Amino acid sequence: MVFGSVPSFPVARHQRTSASDDIDFEIKGAEMQFVEIELDPGESAIAEAGNMFFKAPSIDMTTVFGDGSAQSQEGGFFGKLVSAGKRLVTGESLFTTVFTHQGQGKARVAFAAPYPGHILALKLTEVGGVLICQKDSFLCAARGVSLGIHFQQRILTGLFGGEGFVMQRLEGDGWVFFHSGGTLVQRDLAPGEEIHVDTGCVAAYTATVDFDLVRAGSVKSMLFGGEGIFFARLVGPGRVWMQSLPFSRLAGRMLAAAPQTGGSSEEGSLLGGIGRILDGDNR
Repeated sequence: MVFGSVPSFPVARHQRTSASDDIDFEIKGAEMQFVEIELDPGESAIAEAGNMFFKAPSIDMTTVFGDGSAQSQEGGFFGKLVSAGKRLVTGESLFTTVFTHQGQGKARVAFAAPYPGHILALKLTEVGGVLICQKDSFLCAARGVSLGIHFQQRILTGLFGGEGFVMQRLEGDGWVFFHSGGTLVQRDLAPGEEIHVDTGCVAAYTATVDFDLVRAGSVKSMLFGGEGIFFARLVGPGRVWMQSLPFSRLAGRMLAAAPQTGGSSEEGSLLGGIGRILDGDNR
């Protein structure tokens, strides 16, 4: 059986010439995707806790302090402590899970997306070795990729940047996989070209892109437009990935539609309460 039988998601195969494990993979599914990684003996993949879908028995699962990269592990206790501290700031666990193939032949491990959307596979060498992404979008990566933090340097951006204040910095030369909500759109920006995006819809961008905030129109528009006070202002050169449905927006819509006092969403609304009074059900 040939690994990678789905034409729309071809398997990426390369010669091992980097510091990171050069893994093979296949992305499967439509709205609820997962990535299936094929490991040779001794190869490893790293992932956030709770992202695993399934694995072969010959793949050992080990929890490490920090991000599991060579930099954090070779730096002794202090290096591991710094790596773990960075992850704690981004709201992630202090620990990372490493999946290593200890057997013979090839073995597979899969990681599933946490909510509807799409998974993007990206070789870091294709984007200059650094990718900035939303702190909760990272799914998994080849061993050797470093997981750090990226702070917005401008005070205004830090105060009002929403999800874009503290982002995750993926650095190295291996494959990384990050998840976006809804539909994922890629946009290449020329030098000086800019685009305004909802702060929660910025999934990832390359390190050459300048991230700032711009006011969302007039005071009236900011207060009553429903789009927030600021937009994310992204200026090229570089590449930007945008998600049409960030998880914060999805969670907000679900919370707003949820019944407040039990029953259906209609019963939890103002009209539902008035209807119960008129019907004599409000007891």
